[in-house]
Amino acid sequence: MDARFTALLRPFLKHTGPDDLTLTPDTDLRALGVDSMQAIELLFAVEDTYGITLPDEELNDTTFATAGSLWRVIAAQLPEEAGARTDDGPVSAPGTGADRRATA
Repeated sequence: MDARFTALLRPFLKHTGPDDLTLTPDTDLRALGVDSMQAIELLFAVEDTYGITLPDEELNDTTFATAGSLWRVIAAQLPEEAGARTDDGPVSAPGTGADRRATA
C-alpha cells in the first residue's frame, strides 16, 4: 500500500477520525463504514486518482473487504514502470484525500 492510497481511503472511513488509525492490509473497510454506496464512490476515486480501470470481475465484496484486498487489485492494474509498490505493510498518513469525482 502506498501513502496516496491511504490518503484516498481515509475520507471513506466514517467510523474513525482522520488520524486515528494506522491502516494495515487487514483493516476491515466494512467495519469502518465503507458500505455499498461508498464502495462505488471509492471505486471512482481510485480510478480517477490512479488513472486505471478496475476489471469488472474484481468489483465485488471481496475486493472491498479490506484495505489489502483493494490495494492488491489496484496494484495489479498499475504499470510496472510507474514503480507500483505491491507490499502490504502498514501505512500511516494524514487523511488529505478527497473524492475528486465530477458529478453529473
